[in-house]
Amino acid sequence: MMDLLSSVLSLLKMSGSLYFRTSFNSPWGVEVPSHNDVCRFHYVHRGQCYIRLNTEENPVCLKQGDLVLITRGAKHALCDPQDSDITNLDTLVEDVGFSGKGALLVGDPEAGHETQLICGHFAFDPGATHILLESLPALIHIKDYGSAAPDWLDNSLNMISAELGSGKLGGDLIALKLSEIICTQAIRNYIETEGKSQPGLAGFTDSQIRNALIALHKNPEAHWSVEELAKLAGMSRTSFSNRFNELIGNTPLNYLIDWRMQLARQLLLDTNTAIIDIALKTGYQSEAAFGRIFKRYFNMPPATFRRHANAISNEL
Repeated sequence: MMDLLSSVLSLLKMSGSLYFRTSFNSPWGVEVPSHNDVCRFHYVHRGQCYIRLNTEENPVCLKQGDLVLITRGAKHALCDPQDSDITNLDTLVEDVGFSGKGALLVGDPEAGHETQLICGHFAFDPGATHILLESLPALIHIKDYGSAAPDWLDNSLNMISAELGSGKLGGDLIALKLSEIICTQAIRNYIETEGKSQPGLAGFTDSQIRNALIALHKNPEAHWSVEELAKLAGMSRTSFSNRFNELIGNTPLNYLIDWRMQLARQLLLDTNTAIIDIALKTGYQSEAAFGRIFKRYFNMPPATFRRHANAISNEL
């Protein structure tokens, strides 16, 4: 049985993509365009730079060893120094003739301070949702990530730098899989630190509410009552309901329905499982009862949803 974070990220179908490593030499500035349903990341392997979201006025200084996640793929600028001219990423790649192999080299290595970045993004299933992902801030900055993470993760970042574009057998795949682990750990690090007091995330580290969430994720088909969940949390019914709502931002049973519907959606898209079996797997004893709830969430019955998704897939 997966832990809570793993089950959520698996449902969201997180998949990594490393798009370049850089050797930027001051002065330089690049604008990374927005992209829906992705979490972009930049790790400062050497040097430093500044990052500014499109919606923010003040840039954040990223120093060697820092990791930053742009959780919803917002447009942002990277530069050094702060007042550098900014060039669109696509234009920059074209201007320097970057082929995708090796490092994206910008500027004269002898002329200024070098900044080496490892950059990539993590795509999510565009139709999948979860309160955990929605509650993350637009930008997560983890200072000195090598200290915030276990030593093996710091070593993994160094391995990514060595493997990415090295030309060695399996190097790119090794770098990609390591980067997925690092992104997961970075999200976990945030949830366990700043996220402890943030609605939508706080329940995942609260010892009592966490017990109830684990039970819901482990057995979504069970006929849960608030009383049963409160007992697992070691709380009274009223105290549990209030605390769950405060920390998660939803009632326990509405959270359960949300989770069931996301599981049902995944089963309809990824398997040929009969709809009655999907209904039973997600806690409904009849297709009719399941269909009513599903239609309320997705504006169409389960069978229509599956046919529509298959038709789109066949056109691609």
